[in-house]
Amino acid sequence: MPAQNKRFITMLVGGLSLLLLPALAMQFDQTVNWGKEDFALAALLISGTAVGVELALRIFKNQKYRDIIVIAIVLLAILLFIEIGVGLFGSPIAGD
Repeated sequence: MPAQNKRFITMLVGGLSLLLLPALAMQFDQTVNWGKEDFALAALLISGTAVGVELALRIFKNQKYRDIIVIAIVLLAILLFIEIGVGLFGSPIAGD
């Protein structure tokens, strides 16, 4: 298996394993109340971020550009996650 594919699979599995945190928290705390749609949306966001980062790493050869694009993709994903979760900016996709 090529190194690029291993990197992508590692990012994807590592990112999606973050979904275990709310799943475990739901077992011990009633304030964490995620539904199937929450897990699906988080999985979509994490997978999309991994795909975007992998594409940036494969397309851009200049290390400076790669770093900037990867940081931008990750920051965008974090802001989107926050907006969906708590509505930081009050947009139509804002959560509770």
